[in-house]
Amino acid sequence: MAVNLVNVENVSKVYGTRALLDGVSLGVSEGDRIGVVGRNGDGKTTLIRMLARLEEADTGRVTHSGGLRLGVLTQHDSLDPAATVRHEVIGDMADHEWAGDAKVRDVLTGLFGGLDLPGFPKGLDTVIGPLSGGERRRIALAKLLIEEQDLIVLDEPTNHLDVEGIAWLARHLRERRAALVCVTHDRWFLDQVCTRMWDVQRGSVHEYEGGYSDYVFARAERERIAATEETKRQNLVRKELAWLRRGAPARTSKPRFRVEAANELIRDVPPPRDRSELMRFASSRLGKTVFDLEDITVQAGPKVLLQHVTWQLGPGDRIGLVGVNGAGKTSLLRALADAARSEGEIQPTAGRVAVGKTVKLAYLSQEVAELDPALRVLEAVQQVRERVDLGKGRELTAGQLCETFGFNKEKQWTPVGDLSGGERRRLQVLRLLMDEPNVLFLDEPTNDLDIETLTQLEDVLDGWPGSMIVISHDRFFVERTTDTVYALLGDGALRMLPRGIDEYLERRLRMEETAAASAAPAAAARPAPEKSAADQRAAKKELQKIERRLDKISDQETALHDRIATHATDFAKVAELDAELRALSGEREELEMKWLELAEDA
Repeated sequence: MAVNLVNVENVSKVYGTRALLDGVSLGVSEGDRIGVVGRNGDGKTTLIRMLARLEEADTGRVTHSGGLRLGVLTQHDSLDPAATVRHEVIGDMADHEWAGDAKVRDVLTGLFGGLDLPGFPKGLDTVIGPLSGGERRRIALAKLLIEEQDLIVLDEPTNHLDVEGIAWLARHLRERRAALVCVTHDRWFLDQVCTRMWDVQRGSVHEYEGGYSDYVFARAERERIAATEETKRQNLVRKELAWLRRGAPARTSKPRFRVEAANELIRDVPPPRDRSELMRFASSRLGKTVFDLEDITVQAGPKVLLQHVTWQLGPGDRIGLVGVNGAGKTSLLRALADAARSEGEIQPTAGRVAVGKTVKLAYLSQEVAELDPALRVLEAVQQVRERVDLGKGRELTAGQLCETFGFNKEKQWTPVGDLSGGERRRLQVLRLLMDEPNVLFLDEPTNDLDIETLTQLEDVLDGWPGSMIVISHDRFFVERTTDTVYALLGDGALRMLPRGIDEYLERRLRMEETAAASAAPAAAARPAPEKSAADQRAAKKELQKIERRLDKISDQETALHDRIATHATDFAKVAELDAELRALSGEREELEMKWLELAEDA
């Protein structure tokens, strides 16, 4: 029987006149892997902060099992800016201790690309203060994952991680024994890691079995049962359900409800995009030429990012662009945008970019464009134009497009200065679309957007007739909105990947294995330093000390097992004893690893 770790009983939380949570009761047990979804502002972060006792509930109570080891990653870290990465992540462990710990090596390699922290000016001895928000985020995550916990609570852990980093984090969390509660808008990550979902809506929390795909199926089935008229059936849930069943069936685990009912729900739903129709429409708007790249070289300062690249972005092409950080994804988009805005006058370092005469480019950069904070949301959109043609006969007013992106009539009169980061990002996207571009460059468009807004954006892009390049660490979004994936692997070339992001991850793994294999002979060729007699005596003495401690731990573990059997019906006592047992087990593993290292020196 799984031990209950956290109980949330009849919890309520009110901000101003709005009830974020209203009488919510939930539980987290050993082995649970829970994903938390819902619209921005509906209380996801508030829920997990109360779960972790970082915030008090207005009513109700939250109880933790005795001795609960809890690890929390919040959206704002508490790292000491004057400290080094070593101090925050490794603590006072000696180099031979942490380097001999397989978990520490895995975390540092997975989050930073190597034990020497490539990309950080002084490696582990880099001072934290001057680092970017993304670098600090990875340091806070590494600090948490190196420790042992019974329950890990993560708020947007994939922010600032690239595709490889997210794939590593998903694997790492699947292999850990700790229970998990995670808020994220990364739907691929939810499917890979989670086995239950909490959907936070209008003060309530609805629970679903399975990962994100199963949650979409179950939610669609629930709405099918509740629907009383046909119009209620025409919603984005059905469209995303159709995509999941037809476009990516391998993601789904076995759902706990009637799949037949879900299949019936999408029987008459067409594919998300009619590619041939969109291509015809795009060709009529753009002609034959969009962007033609001829033997171009792209540099960032003295660093050459792309060299001798010849490529073509044609009418209606929908391209996903992936690659290692610093490989030149954003620099490539900027080079194309510079050529378009200057009508071909500004060109890359070498080669030439030819731009179609009818190209009308909209470029969503990672930075949120500043708007007059006194402007209302609707006014900011109407500044661009009053009506927009989204293709396929869909013409919307500024107000209707605002509603499509989650700004209801009341929210449309909110000053821009009062919007959250996610709401400003939404406003930035819809202002771009309002200008009726025929080429879109989207650089990390999913930053700060909740899942519901992402599905709305995907729905708009489904019928948008034009050429598009998307850079995103959100694998689900890339696969959902684009047709072809290209990769920058850090070698100056641009490659098409027929099998998409799976092929990209395989190629990156092969590159790392090749680099490790080439480094191994060089390391083996270096002679091992001679050990002095004094060092050997010290090693033998330390070995004897470790062996005595291991014998004591073995006795303590046996005694704890007996006590657990004695108190089998006292769940609180069992949880307390189990925590002691885990601590001993962790200490034993560390001592055994240290014993192996010292045995080589003795």
